[in-house]
Amino acid sequence: MTDLLLKYFRKKQQEVQSEKVYDTQCPFCSMQCKMQLVEQSVVSRKKYTTVGVDNPTSMGRICIKGMNAYQHAIHHERIKYPLLKVDGDFVRISWDEALMIIKERFSKIQAKDGNDALSVYGSASITNEEAYILGKFARVALKTPYIDYNGRLCMSAAATAANQTFGLDRGLTMPLSEIPQTRVIILAGTNIAECQPTIMPYFEKAKENGAYIIAIDPRETATTQIADLHLQVKPGMDAALANGMLKVLIEENLVDHSFIEQRATGFNEVADYVASLSLVEIEDMTGVPLEHIRKAAMKFGSEETGMLFTARGVEQQIDGTAAVRNLLNMIIATGKIGKQYCGYGAITGQGNGQGAREHGQKADQLPGYRSIENEQHREYIASVWGVSKDELPRKGVSAFEMFQKIDEGEIKGMLLMCSNPVVSNPNANFVKRALKKLDFLVAVDLFISETAQYADLILPASSYLEDEGTMTNLEGRVILREASRKCPGEAKHDWQIICDIAKALGKEQYFSYTKPEDIFNELRIASKGGIADYYGITYERIRKEQGVLWPCPTLQHKGTDTVFKTSFAHQDGKAKMTIVTNHSEIPKEKPTKEFPLYLTTGRVVSHYLTGVQTRKSASLAARNFESYLEIHPTTAKKYNIENNCLVSVISKRGSIVVRSKWSEKIRQDTVFVPFHWDDRQNVNMLVGEELDPSCKMPGFKVSAVKVTPV
Repeated sequence: MTDLLLKYFRKKQQEVQSEKVYDTQCPFCSMQCKMQLVEQSVVSRKKYTTVGVDNPTSMGRICIKGMNAYQHAIHHERIKYPLLKVDGDFVRISWDEALMIIKERFSKIQAKDGNDALSVYGSASITNEEAYILGKFARVALKTPYIDYNGRLCMSAAATAANQTFGLDRGLTMPLSEIPQTRVIILAGTNIAECQPTIMPYFEKAKENGAYIIAIDPRETATTQIADLHLQVKPGMDAALANGMLKVLIEENLVDHSFIEQRATGFNEVADYVASLSLVEIEDMTGVPLEHIRKAAMKFGSEETGMLFTARGVEQQIDGTAAVRNLLNMIIATGKIGKQYCGYGAITGQGNGQGAREHGQKADQLPGYRSIENEQHREYIASVWGVSKDELPRKGVSAFEMFQKIDEGEIKGMLLMCSNPVVSNPNANFVKRALKKLDFLVAVDLFISETAQYADLILPASSYLEDEGTMTNLEGRVILREASRKCPGEAKHDWQIICDIAKALGKEQYFSYTKPEDIFNELRIASKGGIADYYGITYERIRKEQGVLWPCPTLQHKGTDTVFKTSFAHQDGKAKMTIVTNHSEIPKEKPTKEFPLYLTTGRVVSHYLTGVQTRKSASLAARNFESYLEIHPTTAKKYNIENNCLVSVISKRGSIVVRSKWSEKIRQDTVFVPFHWDDRQNVNMLVGEELDPSCKMPGFKVSAVKVTPV
């Protein structure tokens, strides 16, 4: 019996052949939770376990997405070799062939139609290093002004509002660690419980400590459930709601006159304007009871400390910049910024939504948050890159406007980096039509996404487990993603792909990096003296200190936990308040007899962005395997919509088919559809093309639709 047991245990030991541990961080939301993936080889299969790792931001927490992220990285549908479209099918080719084709096709397009005929579409999920050299690639290797990225559809309204108001855009003006100690919190258009689950304990702790939480959202969500007061606003009416609260704050003398006098401009003009408004009219416009507007304002103004957070619900509108600015008016009027337990937070969506917008992917921007139209900024970056200032292109256009230029025939070729605009952009049918008009489309991705299907050439990228580099999380903390897993097949890191293409185009001298740290050290110099100054941050410091908060101008600087302590970033040191008027034409698209309902969109906890990665995870896909329409039972009965049945959702631009889901947690004039699915479930096919005039954000959150049974 003993011999049999020994043989059994020896066999089991042999079966467990090896164990590998990969240090990494979640590839999804802006919390960028640190974690480890444990890979065990057992006989002919591998077993994976994900564990959270302690860090200053998420403190070892991970959510359901992070726990299962590895499933897309090891998925059998990963692209492992360059793929060329031949007679409608993708066939494997070598890297040498792929690069030669890119050289020939890009050169031919520019020879015929000029440098501006090529474009680059980037991503807020790539590393800082890759975002930096992608911007450099567009302007130095291609010499085109046409570069923008999918972050334009995410953070642009908040970023623009913060820059206009404060002179600086950093996701959070204060550290996350202060949230539990503040006394009042406004959560405007943010469903953090599903979008950034590991941030929730900060707010739950604040509530335990007695903080009063106000949520602004047309729907009841897992986030609004923690609120003491839920302002269930009509879609698109956030700016008007802020005017109502401002009016109460000023009339009840709950403003910080000393702060305003010393550190702000524009208050008197704003006060005069809101004095002319009727709270009764605002109640009618917003759908929020007057007593709730008054209660929210009184609570926010009367507490000594407070914080305000915004996200896509407020920002993804054609007046998103104005709406955020009006909410910031409240922060300035009450003096709740630049001091302990106070501040503003734009809850960044994508993993590197903060860093990716700081270093040159935006159409009008150079590294360090410099302006591409500023002559001094151009001269400095040109000197870092070793080119003439006059060689740098001027500003291009926003992400969606690039597709308009493709449709008009001005842009003929595109390099698409780790993004899926067919699903993420408004009016998806238009985007598809535009892509078909391109002479040459190169897509860099992990999978053949809905957009990559339109590519002439697909290049295999690396996943979060394989691609080392820095990311900047929602609080402005620059962190290092370690990545030691080998790329599958012939897949390459995004930064290597960019450098290889640059070399093929004869620009090797500008892209002769051997590792991500080389790129980061150049980025440090490029950002030096800019608004987003990373100069004092190094890989060594990040590893030692578990991340460094920017701005960090010197190696001796400890990093900046709270911005605006003594002054704002405008030349006069003051924040700028501004009048935001209550327009009767906002939102532009209102319900009509033909399209009687508001449509708003959003996310679910198990999926991320367009679902290219999360829909490849069996565990996540099983939780939400199809899209749905959330509709109030009273509304459903009015339009003969049964619960859990297929329905058509129709706007002026198209229609989708999804399954109905009755819910008393949504306004009766509003329906909700998440945006993680493609084809006949792609809700962005219903969204209009009109853009915010300040930041070029589409109006994802407000469309007019009708709903009918299938």
